[in-house]
Amino acid sequence: MPSASASNVRHLLSRTLFGFSSNDYEKAMGYGSLTSLVDQALLAPVPLPAAPNAWVSLVPAQAQQDSGDAGRWYTELTQWWNKRMFTQGLSMQEKVVLFLHNHFSCERAKVNYPQHMYQQNQLFRKFAFGNFKQLVKEISVDPTMLIYLDGNNSRGAAPNENYGRELLELFTIGIGNYSENDVKQAAKALSGYQVRGLTVTYDPARSYTNASLTILGKTAKFNVNSLVDLIFEQKATAEFICRKIYQHFVYYKADEVFVKKMADVFRSNNYELKPVFRFLMLSDEFYQPTIMASRIKNPQELMIGSLKLLQIPVPDWNNVFELARTLQMQLFQPPDVAGWPGQREWISSTTYSHRGGFTDSLLSGKRFNGANVTGKLNPLVYARSFANCEKAVAFVNQLIDLFIVFPISDTKRAFLLETMLEGTIAANWSTNTPQADVRIARLIKAMMRMPEYQLN
Repeated sequence: MPSASASNVRHLLSRTLFGFSSNDYEKAMGYGSLTSLVDQALLAPVPLPAAPNAWVSLVPAQAQQDSGDAGRWYTELTQWWNKRMFTQGLSMQEKVVLFLHNHFSCERAKVNYPQHMYQQNQLFRKFAFGNFKQLVKEISVDPTMLIYLDGNNSRGAAPNENYGRELLELFTIGIGNYSENDVKQAAKALSGYQVRGLTVTYDPARSYTNASLTILGKTAKFNVNSLVDLIFEQKATAEFICRKIYQHFVYYKADEVFVKKMADVFRSNNYELKPVFRFLMLSDEFYQPTIMASRIKNPQELMIGSLKLLQIPVPDWNNVFELARTLQMQLFQPPDVAGWPGQREWISSTTYSHRGGFTDSLLSGKRFNGANVTGKLNPLVYARSFANCEKAVAFVNQLIDLFIVFPISDTKRAFLLETMLEGTIAANWSTNTPQADVRIARLIKAMMRMPEYQLN
């Protein structure tokens, strides 16, 4: 059993939360063991949040598009989710919701009404620690998915194959474990559902009329539930899903031996997600030195994590919303049905500079284009929240250990210390000296501009 060492706890929080503050870290260390932290905090039940506004219950109508209300509501929905990520405390729920949003990828450009996207987002939250097989059944008749992958227009006599294909290829079993005929037959079994306002109805007249279908080697009269049950009887399904979990939370190249162990846990617990996450987070594999700081932060982790780290009381959510598009991770608008590829795709000559521009804005109060942002850091107030703030070397090392998961050299630590001291000796450091606030801001800017800060 891995220990609740400082490095292990920081690693665990960096992978399961959208960043963390010094208060979050101290609270996590207070649990005393990783088992307690995982069971009593990270995987503890969390009630569904209140809706962002009353519009979530309005029946979709073209007038909402024409007036621009739908677009404004999408912005409100996105900011609502950003705030959820920011205020999640020590719960892993929102991190899993984003994983599921990427796994069952749907684009707002096609799903015109945010009411539907809100329903799906809450569905992911409901099943974040729940039964994945049941989630697949419900997502198969979810309004957002029916609209996005054309199940809404599918008829049994001439079924649309889009969802049937992605159900097998991307959502459950993976390429190489099904045939083209399985796709065609699955599409028939999935037909008959239509979106009516905020709900979905089943119309037998739009469903298939075959006496039976043959899918994955089994001949039967299928419906959505029996089709999904059959898919989950295939050994490859648990391994495919656990591989996706591993790649998202651990490392982009899956360890197939460990994935099989995860899949065994998944199957033995009737496809409940919580036992799989628990097994993963309490395994020695998760805390290998080669795993730590091996992931490039996605834009949400970078932005929300920086806000948490600096304990910004009133973030500029418009800045976050607008910069997400520049950083190529607009929530509710993944690039395609395969979702965001992640890892090295997050970094380019354009996005890297804007990442630094975002963290700079929290210190300068200015966006890269000169516009003001709310939530500018007060360096002295922030520094004085640390017990070692008057001890230069201890203070700088404490910030480094909090800000940067990747182990940095003594040379870089010395550079960062000198960045704050700016020529004076450590013994003369005090937060009461002239320009102390400027020096602290300079230190924080330097840390957040380091390549290592992009890793978790």
